[in-house]
Amino acid sequence: MANTLLFPSARGPLSPAPTSRNEAGGAAYDLSPEATLARLAATGCLTSTFYASAEVQLEKVLKLTSKLDPSFIARTALYARHTGYMKDMPALLCAVLAKRDVFLLGQIFPRVIDNGRMLRTFVQILRSGVTGRRSLGTAPKRLVREWLENATDWQLINASIGNNPSLADIVKMVHPRPTSASREAFYGWLVGKKFDLEALPEAVRFFEIWKNHPQKKVPDVPFQLLTALPLKNRDWNLIALSASWQTTRMNLNTFARHGVFSNRKTVKELANRLANPELVRRSRVFPYQLMVAYLNASNDVPYKLQDALQDAMEIALENVPKLEGKVVVCCDVSGSMGWPVTGWRQGASSKVRCIDVAGLMSAAILRTNPEARVLPFECGVVNLKLNARDTVITNAKKLSNIGGGGTNCSAPLKKLNREKAAPDLVIFVSDNESWMDPNNSFSTTVMKEWEQIRRRNKKARLVCLDIVPNSTTQAPDRADILNISGFNDSVFKVIASFAQGGNSADHWVREIKKESFK
Repeated sequence: MANTLLFPSARGPLSPAPTSRNEAGGAAYDLSPEATLARLAATGCLTSTFYASAEVQLEKVLKLTSKLDPSFIARTALYARHTGYMKDMPALLCAVLAKRDVFLLGQIFPRVIDNGRMLRTFVQILRSGVTGRRSLGTAPKRLVREWLENATDWQLINASIGNNPSLADIVKMVHPRPTSASREAFYGWLVGKKFDLEALPEAVRFFEIWKNHPQKKVPDVPFQLLTALPLKNRDWNLIALSASWQTTRMNLNTFARHGVFSNRKTVKELANRLANPELVRRSRVFPYQLMVAYLNASNDVPYKLQDALQDAMEIALENVPKLEGKVVVCCDVSGSMGWPVTGWRQGASSKVRCIDVAGLMSAAILRTNPEARVLPFECGVVNLKLNARDTVITNAKKLSNIGGGGTNCSAPLKKLNREKAAPDLVIFVSDNESWMDPNNSFSTTVMKEWEQIRRRNKKARLVCLDIVPNSTTQAPDRADILNISGFNDSVFKVIASFAQGGNSADHWVREIKKESFK
């Protein structure tokens, strides 16, 4: 009789042989060029990851865009900006279109380059020469000029924050035509020329007056303009009390450094603001953004405010769906997950690591699905019991405190097979760089173990959620397998739809192709 290890009985769909090696050297499957660009656009911040440098990511994007249809590139830029809320990647794709198809660039430009930061990033990338040109050129210069001429006063005031290039630099490059005395005065104020104070937009005029004579009412200008001034403690207290919900979340350490929290009444008011359900919902804050605020909060930020951030997290996670059936979440806690989730860049790396995001997403699913099982893994499965009643941040911290070891994505599936478990939905949250799995030349070990689970439950479904910009996967898309990437709220909705029978093939590609140029 033939060796059954080499020639097992075929049940269910056949697993394809690996087609590639991932960045860690493990067996993997290649994604299509469109799916690869989609994944890079959904998660890539053009900074170094544990396995790939920023230069390698950029090279991949440029190589892909040289082969793909410009219309798909344009739709990817729209999707990355509007759904993925990315910054550098959609600006880079616009710069690519400035070389390949300026007509398409003109169609998407106002929708992708939708604020001053995006405008400055686009100009910076274009002038760097990486996309094939070093000057703006006629068409891009016209688009930048039109953006400036059509921008509101508030958009321009916000755009005045930042350098390399600054908004003043861009104004000098493209020479926008002021259509009013107010706009002419603003451009003069911006570039350091003489200006008519009375003609300035109201917010800027009030700011110029307030700089010399701070009053109780704080000017309605970007926070950074105020913090650049030599302010007293009383002024900082006024700024904190008048700040928006988002400004409060993002500047707790700044307020702490300037003594704002010495006032107990201010601390109480800010805590009430952060935990206000209506303000949290109106802000559309992502759980990830709240985790950033929580992890970045210094020891000088009162516990009352840190607790308020946890309360806000619970509110922000109200929309995490209930998943039917037996759910297993496999959370990668290996060594590579200790890398900053948005990549490493000297002096600008996020304090939030891949493992923090994996822990957050796993804990969020557990919070809404208390019967779910969470299996942390590295070389093997780590024994850790979580309480679904604990806060999301508490459970996320328990997961993120493990850390270390190699990556073996097949380990939790192997454990389920040893137990003869029959889950309905298995969700991997990982950087997808599995390399410690046992050798298996016929397929990845993840696929080998997954096929065994499918024999016990033919309706079982597998989700591979990748939180870094990879171009390979451990399990290729098919009816029972979904590959997605990113760490914003949309992934929860996609998982829920797939669990209920939604289409799995090239999900992000299909979503991108729905984008309209109108």
